[in-house]
Amino acid sequence: MRYILYAYILFFSISVSAQADKNPFTIDANYFYGNIAEHNTDISHLITGHPSGVILSYNQKTFGKKAWESRFNYPDYGASFIYQKFNNEYINENIGVYAHYNFYFFNRNVMFRIGQGLAYNDTPYDKVENFRNNAFGTHLLSSTYLMLNYKKENILKGIGVQAGFSLIHYSNANVKAPNSSINSIAFNIGANYIFDKEKPTEYIPSTEEKYFKEKVKYNFALRTGVNESDVIDTGQYAFFVVSAYADKRLNRKSAIQVGTDVFFSNFLKKHIQYKAVAFPEDNVSGDEDYKRVGVFVGHELFISKTSLITQLGYYVYYPFDFEGRVYNRVGLKRYFGDKIYGALTLKSHGAKAEAVEIGIGIRL
Repeated sequence: MRYILYAYILFFSISVSAQADKNPFTIDANYFYGNIAEHNTDISHLITGHPSGVILSYNQKTFGKKAWESRFNYPDYGASFIYQKFNNEYINENIGVYAHYNFYFFNRNVMFRIGQGLAYNDTPYDKVENFRNNAFGTHLLSSTYLMLNYKKENILKGIGVQAGFSLIHYSNANVKAPNSSINSIAFNIGANYIFDKEKPTEYIPSTEEKYFKEKVKYNFALRTGVNESDVIDTGQYAFFVVSAYADKRLNRKSAIQVGTDVFFSNFLKKHIQYKAVAFPEDNVSGDEDYKRVGVFVGHELFISKTSLITQLGYYVYYPFDFEGRVYNRVGLKRYFGDKIYGALTLKSHGAKAEAVEIGIGIRL
């Protein structure tokens, strides 16, 4: 897990590191209170109280100095800290750090934030001391949060207010079992403060040509990581994914993708052996191939040198039944120049995560 932590820190420090501009920035503090969503009946014993906590954020404003800023209606980028208390003795509390973007709508009165980062749980599963925590099998978790708020800045001497709803998701993506995950839906209310409020700032209109054309690009990517089956203590194993796909830019923001994945999921070797011995009624011989091949379609949203990818795939080679033939992938890419990129993605089957993938690729 520490290698995943290092990768996240490196990836996001590059993606949203404070730039040497002099744009105003804001900080905000929010209190939230809500409920844990029972997305799986296996976690019903973990829902005994209302989760609550605080969200602290730094937000760097943009005004159109770079083309992508006006393209997305001058968003903010920044970093967040979340402390959450679950009010349950088995899962106790989490702390998390995130990189985020704020997007604005309706005359900049409505803000939508998406944040991705890492969280730490202080009481993960332990087969002796805490066997009831089947949500988190590790201290270190992948976490995503969404926030939809009414936001008003600089009402009085730089102070503003905001309020709305937040969704906070925690999961270790099956790096180690168990991993039922937790989703918190909460109401939040808070205040914000803008620095350098006296400095005159104007949004720079876009000067980009609306017409944009690019040839079909060909991508090759290698992804890796470690994961475990849902059966506790069956062991963590490295996996490898080789991907090849073509993409076509529709405009400056978006591209569509079509391609194929080849999965070398070593945890399935152990899982197939386990199924053959433990569940003979399932007619698993133990000699089934652990490899899978999928085809997928996808979309890529380009934001500066960072992009958001979403993909939906179907296994065309599927010798062993594991979580169904349909899979999906969502995550971030960071371009280093015009061709090379790094990626952090989550591969899952519906809401059931299989792996966090760390990857590198080339776009030709």
